[in-house]
Amino acid sequence: PKQVIVSTVSNAPLAKIKDKLGGKIPVIRAMPNIAVSVRESMTCLAHDPDVPAAAAALVKDLFDGLGETVFIAEEQMTPATALCACGIAFFLRAIRAASQGGVQVGFHAGEAIRLAAQTAKGAAELLLAGNAHPEMKIDEVTTPQGITIEGLNEMEHHGFSSAMIRGIVTSAEKAANLYQNSGGNDA
Repeated sequence: PKQVIVSTVSNAPLAKIKDKLGGKIPVIRAMPNIAVSVRESMTCLAHDPDVPAAAAALVKDLFDGLGETVFIAEEQMTPATALCACGIAFFLRAIRAASQGGVQVGFHAGEAIRLAAQTAKGAAELLLAGNAHPEMKIDEVTTPQGITIEGLNEMEHHGFSSAMIRGIVTSAEKAANLYQNSGGNDA
């Protein structure tokens, strides 16, 4: 095809866009996150089966230059918004909390943020490079009666994992409700 429409409008389903365009131009939905500014976005793409493979590949190549790209089912775009777009804020909040802990144990604020951010980046890279489950890597640094398990258990006693899970689920539910109330029909 000579044209492909890429929509980054979060509540505009493919069917609605195609209908407005007369159904003749392939349409692909894209949901990048703000990490495009540093070429580290997790971008989710969705399209109908009638989109030519060449068009899908072209759009994927475009977004691959801005980070990682994955095709998902259109009905997963709303949950992907919560996990990937809102998720940036959730992970930034976790880094902020880690840096505050760093300040409390003796680092200056700027230094603590840098240490926490690089540590978070390293943790993410460990998972991405080895296609490993987080618990496998946690086990590598957790020793019996050690300092890591002590800290992990303290965070869990205060609901760290539950809070992260609930934040993502709450954002997904809120997005689904907003989209339904605005006339979109996804998720």
